[in-house]
Amino acid sequence: MLIDLLNSLSDDQWNLPTIARKWTVKDVVAHLVDGNLRNLSTSRDRFFVKQEMAFHSYTDLVNHLNQLNHEWTDAAKRLSPSILIDMLEVFGKQYVDHLHTLHPFEKAIYSVAWAGQDVSENWFHIAREYTERFIHQQQIRDSVGASGLMTKELFYPFIQTLMYGLIPTFHKVEAEEGTSFKIVIASEIGGSWIIEKKDQGWIFNQDLKKELDVTLIIQPDIAWKLFSKGMTPVEAFPFVEIMGDVELASNALNMVSVMA
Repeated sequence: MLIDLLNSLSDDQWNLPTIARKWTVKDVVAHLVDGNLRNLSTSRDRFFVKQEMAFHSYTDLVNHLNQLNHEWTDAAKRLSPSILIDMLEVFGKQYVDHLHTLHPFEKAIYSVAWAGQDVSENWFHIAREYTERFIHQQQIRDSVGASGLMTKELFYPFIQTLMYGLIPTFHKVEAEEGTSFKIVIASEIGGSWIIEKKDQGWIFNQDLKKELDVTLIIQPDIAWKLFSKGMTPVEAFPFVEIMGDVELASNALNMVSVMA
């Protein structure tokens, strides 16, 4: 779907801005190429560049990744759209083929840090890779006015993965034990997720039978932007519906399920 979309774009559309900060459509495509090449090099080929800087915090890691991303997109400005499409076709397929070789329950090469994990299993790493590619393709589609990804088949596994960010988002949120919170991504392509405050902290409890204390309802087109930092909580607030404690529900608007 991505290749078909890119082959249909005009020269002007390649230069359109996106909600990915200062990146154009072409920059986002270049970033997708970089993701395939970098992951093939490390995960498949076990090739690692010596890293001299130490990561003392999550912020250090994010800053390092942002620097790598911008170095690549700056260099890729020299490449034509046609070359980028060719690279996506060749190395995208190679990367997907490699992911199929990973045992889902073995330790992943990289943890899903935005979910608060220091160690992750391959199934979660692969799911995270899916969300990355969903977000960036949706950024392109949003910019050029093309539909396509907002279906149950494609959107639901994306948003289901992002919801693993709820627990670390609520980690420091104080509430009485037994307090329940439900987030609903509206429409037939979304779903609902419930967390409950226990003595040991917040946990998922999809089978909770009692009346819920707080419910937050978000439309899919708002959700994918909000949870990938394409929209701020302040920008999103007028478009959400809250039943119950507004302050508690608003914590979920701060969830960022990407490395940003």
